[in-house]
Amino acid sequence: MGPMRWRMEAPPQTGNCAGLRTSPLADQDMMRQYTAALLPPVHDAFCDFSALPRHCAAWPLAERHSGGGTHDSLRDVQQSLKTAAAHGGWQWPGRPIVFLSDPHADAEGFLRSLAAAGTIQRTGPHPADFELTRFGRQARIVVGGDCLDKGPSNLDMLDALAALFVSSADVHLLAGNHDLRFMLAVQALTGPRSPLTEHLFVRMGRKTVPLLREVWDRFPTAALMRDLPDEAACRARIFPTKKWARSFPNLASAHMSAGAIDKELRRLQAKRGQFDAEVAKAGMTMRMVYASALMCRKLFLAGDGAYAWFYDRMEVIQRSGSLLFVHAGLDDAMCTLLAAGGPDAVNARFRHEARLDPFAFYFGPVANLVRTKYRETDKHLTEGGVRCLHGKGIKMVVQGHVNNHQGQRLLAKRGLLHLEADVTLDRASRRLEGLSGIGMGATLIYPSGDIIGLSADFPQAKHFHPEHSAVGRRPK
Repeated sequence: MGPMRWRMEAPPQTGNCAGLRTSPLADQDMMRQYTAALLPPVHDAFCDFSALPRHCAAWPLAERHSGGGTHDSLRDVQQSLKTAAAHGGWQWPGRPIVFLSDPHADAEGFLRSLAAAGTIQRTGPHPADFELTRFGRQARIVVGGDCLDKGPSNLDMLDALAALFVSSADVHLLAGNHDLRFMLAVQALTGPRSPLTEHLFVRMGRKTVPLLREVWDRFPTAALMRDLPDEAACRARIFPTKKWARSFPNLASAHMSAGAIDKELRRLQAKRGQFDAEVAKAGMTMRMVYASALMCRKLFLAGDGAYAWFYDRMEVIQRSGSLLFVHAGLDDAMCTLLAAGGPDAVNARFRHEARLDPFAFYFGPVANLVRTKYRETDKHLTEGGVRCLHGKGIKMVVQGHVNNHQGQRLLAKRGLLHLEADVTLDRASRRLEGLSGIGMGATLIYPSGDIIGLSADFPQAKHFHPEHSAVGRRPK
């Protein structure tokens, strides 16, 4: 297909935005022009963009597909905006931000989303076949985590991401829970064995078996088998010992509640069979799995590994003005650290702890940033933590982690405004959840304060401005 062109002019101001006295019809016309200007040109000869929205509409906050879907949830958003406004005006980025999250090993969904956001133009069918557009050179691109697992090819996804880093794009990569689970699974299997960690490879490794198979096929992994023991011995190394279920609860009690420990024990029982089934589906033996894990340690965790850049470049949090970008969410401990030392302090702690004790890290407050869904078993975000963020000028969290079927959602969680921006890009999740084809979408945030939620699964691009919308307008 040829380029789909939208004009990028300076957006006209409506009476609502500028205090001008105009007719309602004139205001509507100017608002259409305003929002149309926020949709950048899309160029891609390798994808059908017919499902991509070409027009904007006001963000339907009252609907469940875009907000909470109840009067209470809408009231919570209004209250969150009112509380945030009491701490001063919003601060916006100096240039556009493009946020896309949870590509889950689907390079095509990732590249289509970059093209849909107007940041790249494809030049061929392969993962690295693209060049930045003018808008792509101007924007900051934040990848919200979960690049691994589920999709058709982890390595293709990493190749596409590597090409984006090699380009002149300003790219920031956040950690996702699936990305960390893979790292911790490899650490647990190939590092020192302990009752706290000996179950982690089976606990976290089922969804990474396809990646292990890809590594086996692409890299000289078979050569490592010469130094490995037989199939039974490799299986014994991969799975926890029989006494693990007795020793684990006492050791884990320093990190987890009794309920969470019980859940971990029950979860592992289910995952044993799932892991065996996934290994068989991949056509692998336990010796092949173990050899591939050893190769992954070289590729991803060694300083000179081919994919060492993936974890070396990874951060856990990004801030721009009043916006905080994170994969999942926050708790009070991270709010306190963020208020005291800013994102640099949080990211420094993440880098330090990620390579230490895998178990303590994954179930601690730092990894909670990529795991939380604000459940009772997650680390808690309270009114005090939200007040701490508001005091530092942080008014909204932009996150992935929670996948949606009709584009992005805006919700107040624990009193803090959250934009859920995982629009289900990977085809494996889409197939399981009744969505067709390959996903495509991104969230665009402009220096003007305009926020655009773009998804091929919703007929209009959603437009929201927290200071100009009916729910977000600051009191006079």
